[in-house]
Amino acid sequence: MRPLYRPRPASHYRSSGSGSSTCQVPEPQSIARALAGHEGLARLGRLLHESNRRMAVVLPALPGTLSRVVRAGPVDEDGWSLLAANAAVAAKLRHLQPHLEAMLAEQGIHPHQVRIKVQQQG
Repeated sequence: MRPLYRPRPASHYRSSGSGSSTCQVPEPQSIARALAGHEGLARLGRLLHESNRRMAVVLPALPGTLSRVVRAGPVDEDGWSLLAANAAVAAKLRHLQPHLEAMLAEQGIHPHQVRIKVQQQG
């Protein structure tokens, strides 16, 4: 396992511009570069992308304003979670669940199992 903190070489830092050479500020990185540079963050980025891809596939099947109260949840080796704003939304999603799973399977997305969870408030 790699340590969470790795010292940067002196060339990585630049002067803050205040004339004092003792205060060094690291060069800013883009989020994409930071994600790519760390194995755990890169995996998290891939999972987030996959969750959003699945949401884009099922979004057309969500009637009316339901899409505003449903969020894409985590993806794992067993399937994908949809997060419902409340129990009533979760009940409606459970009725749609077979159709949503069929949509994912049609797109070749596996595993295509959809879990419905009520989002925790607070």
